[in-house]
Amino acid sequence: MTKAAKEWGVSRTTIYQKVNDGELSRNSDKKIDTAEMLRVFGEPVSKKRTEQSLNTSNNTHLNSQTVHSCTALEHQLELEKLKNEHLRQQVSDQKQLIENYQQQIGQLNKTLEKANASIHDFAQVRLLEFKQFEPDDEPQAEQKHNNETTDIAEKKKRRWGFLNISLVRPKT
Repeated sequence: MTKAAKEWGVSRTTIYQKVNDGELSRNSDKKIDTAEMLRVFGEPVSKKRTEQSLNTSNNTHLNSQTVHSCTALEHQLELEKLKNEHLRQQVSDQKQLIENYQQQIGQLNKTLEKANASIHDFAQVRLLEFKQFEPDDEPQAEQKHNNETTDIAEKKKRRWGFLNISLVRPKT
């Protein structure tokens, strides 16, 4: 009984009371079976202490692994955040480039429209000049025509500013 009392962490008096109350039974040689002690008192304290110490050392090892895993995950998370921010910056830069290119395209389109208008005006002036010019005309009529053509060309030059083409044909 003394050995059982120590193992289960109960007093001998408690064991005798349980036997007298009929909660705990003895075998024919007046000893208490281990199965009976387990049924009434559960696992022995010495075994619980051993399991607790094993659990504590296991828990310490697990806690150490958990801390290491958490640290590694935190580090990986920080790296992913940095990558994410870098990618956001690249997207922003690319959007800015696209916007700049679109502005340049708009400016080029305006310049092209002006150039096309100037070419159209020039072609119109040349067409008028060729329609009005006839070799059998009198010199006076030719002079009048040249003055009109020059006046139109000068107006176009002033209007577009960059057209600097003389439209007067030399006499042959």
